[in-house]
Amino acid sequence: MHELIPVFKKDVINMKVAEVARRISADYKDSELVLVGVLKGAFVFMSDLMRCLTIPVEVDFVCASSYGSDTSSSGKIKLTKELDIDIKNKHILVVEDIVDTGITLSYLSNYLKSFSPKSIKICAMLDKRERREVEIKTDYSCYVIESGFLVGYGLDYAEKYRNLPEIYQLKL
Repeated sequence: MHELIPVFKKDVINMKVAEVARRISADYKDSELVLVGVLKGAFVFMSDLMRCLTIPVEVDFVCASSYGSDTSSSGKIKLTKELDIDIKNKHILVVEDIVDTGITLSYLSNYLKSFSPKSIKICAMLDKRERREVEIKTDYSCYVIESGFLVGYGLDYAEKYRNLPEIYQLKL
């Protein structure tokens, strides 16, 4: 069993998600917005985020991975689920659990640009800059963190711990 050290409690997460949702709702109040969640990790954050939005949105998912069961990115992106809806001339908000190296989001941004959206912005629960390899800007983030391998609230280690309602640092 791994040691779990509490980092963000559920009530604090809920307040931060609602705050980010208010900003997004204000920024897109007169626009057609599509949320594109990055599976699997973003589904918990995205479901809470979209319920806090006060604007209508469309929802789709992509599935991209570069980790497997390791704690660091392999650098090779595998896209296992593509978009189902047409995003041409629409504003896209990519919703991600954590921005780490930036490799996956850089790949996904290029993939989404090929469909000619009006704009692409990024919303992340966690913006972790410690291991950034590719310059990528998060337009909305709940937390900027420096270090540690985090699990819970959708974040996993080898497909475990996603179900935890709070965020923890995992001590291996």
